[in-house]
Amino acid sequence: MNEDLLEMGPVDYLIVEFPGNRMTGEGLPLLVDLVDRGIIRLIDLVFIRKDTDGSVTAVELRELGDEVDLTVFEGASSGLLDQGDLDEAGAALEPGNSAAVVVYENVWAAPLAAALRRGGARLVASGRIPVQDVLATLEAADATSSGGFGGV
Repeated sequence: MNEDLLEMGPVDYLIVEFPGNRMTGEGLPLLVDLVDRGIIRLIDLVFIRKDTDGSVTAVELRELGDEVDLTVFEGASSGLLDQGDLDEAGAALEPGNSAAVVVYENVWAAPLAAALRRGGARLVASGRIPVQDVLATLEAADATSSGGFGGV
């Protein structure tokens, strides 16, 4: 196995939907900041559109319009994503909407991941808890506690 791959952090993806193909660009400086600070490494950034007939197509950055400057992301493509991946991402979208598909390495976790791999450990499960679920659980716990941290 390539030594660089052994030193990589976990790789995640996001599919961020833009209803009505409306993208404000508000989050893009924050994405750039995460990359600049070495927290993540952007592996792929692909914009897709799901037409009303259900077909999914990749959208070139220059086709997204002039409202948002996306030139900083030109070339953010490893070739990891193929049309099958884009179709799968598009299945999560409502027709007539677009999305950004972001694949990134969690650079912050790379030293831990590499150390665990060197020790023979392997990841057997991974997942995410939706923020709404966490908030609902915390609110419910707070409502039933006598106040304070952990009911103290």
